[in-house]
Amino acid sequence: MTAAPGERPKPIDQCQDVQEILDQIRLRPGMWLRQRSLRDLQSILFGYGVALDVHGLDEKFEMGPVGPFAQWIEARFGWPMALGWAVAIEKHADGEEPLEAFFRLLDEYRTI
Repeated sequence: MTAAPGERPKPIDQCQDVQEILDQIRLRPGMWLRQRSLRDLQSILFGYGVALDVHGLDEKFEMGPVGPFAQWIEARFGWPMALGWAVAIEKHADGEEPLEAFFRLLDEYRTI
């Protein structure tokens, strides 16, 4: 889960969408997430989704606790999503760091 060679963080106000923000979090997870917590990441993304709704912004947002990303994980692995994708990934990481597992799954999801 390392950045590509030469890839540097950019100011958050230069990000165009949630996917670019996730790319920035991947570059510097310690700046964004206490103890690299997936639940903190899910909370950040929940707030992002709420802000989109409140401000009437039209952005494809797939990262809600039970949104398209969670539905894909549930369909792909059969993991329950009652508590959101963060808990499901943490529970099924099988020794892999949960944040690394998240980004691995995110990369796979982005290819579909």
